[in-house]
Amino acid sequence: MDKNAMKKMAAERSVDFVEDNMILGLGTGSTVVYMVEALAKRVQAEHLNLTCVCTSIRTEEQAKSLGIPVKALNDVDHIDLTIDGADEVDANFQGIKGGGAAHLFEKLVATTSTRNIWIVDQAKVVDTIGRFPLPVEVIPFGSQQVFNKMTKEGLNPEFRMTEDGQLVLTDSKNYVIDLHLNQVQHPHLLASWLSEQVGVIEHGLFLDIVDQVVVGAPEGVKILTAN
Repeated sequence: MDKNAMKKMAAERSVDFVEDNMILGLGTGSTVVYMVEALAKRVQAEHLNLTCVCTSIRTEEQAKSLGIPVKALNDVDHIDLTIDGADEVDANFQGIKGGGAAHLFEKLVATTSTRNIWIVDQAKVVDTIGRFPLPVEVIPFGSQQVFNKMTKEGLNPEFRMTEDGQLVLTDSKNYVIDLHLNQVQHPHLLASWLSEQVGVIEHGLFLDIVDQVVVGAPEGVKILTAN
C-alpha cells in the first residue's frame, strides 16, 4: 500500500470524530487535503452545522470551494476539535510540524482547541523525533543573525528555499529556517531555547498538544491515544 493510500485512510477515519455544531480547526498539508474532502462529503450528506477555522490560506480556499463554512480564529471564542497532520510523532506523543510552513497558524489553532487529532501515515510514527528537519519561522529583519546564532549552537540551520531559489515565505510573510538535527533528545529544552531567541516567531515542536493520532497503515487504521 502506498503512502497516499495510508494518508487517505487516516484522513477519512478522522472525520468520524466530527460532531454536529462543532467549531472545528482544519490543519494544513497533503493528508489534510483528503480530510477536508471527506469532511465536505459528511457536511453535504448529513447537513452538519459546522464552523471551521483554517490554519492556512490554501486550506481555507479548499474548504470554501467545497461549501464548508469558515471563520477567522479571532471570530470564535473556542475550538472544540482540530484535525491536522504531523511530520513526525514519537511514542510520547511529541511531534514536529511545519513541513508546509504553516506551523505558526497551526499552533495558534491547536492551542485554542479543546482536543487535537493528528492524521498520519505509518512512516510518520517514530521512536525519536528529529530526522524530519525542524522548522523555525523567523522575521526577515535580522534573520541572518538568528541563523548565525543557530549555527553556533550546532543546530545545522538552513533557510528554506523554493524550487526557483527564492526564500520561502509563510502566510505571514516570514522566512523559515529548517534545523537538521537527526534526533531531538530533549525537545522541551530545545523548545524553550528557541522561544527565547529574538526574531523567532514560532518553532515546529508541538509538545504535549495532541490527544489522539490516527495512523494509516497497511493493515488498516490505528488510533493511538495519549495518556
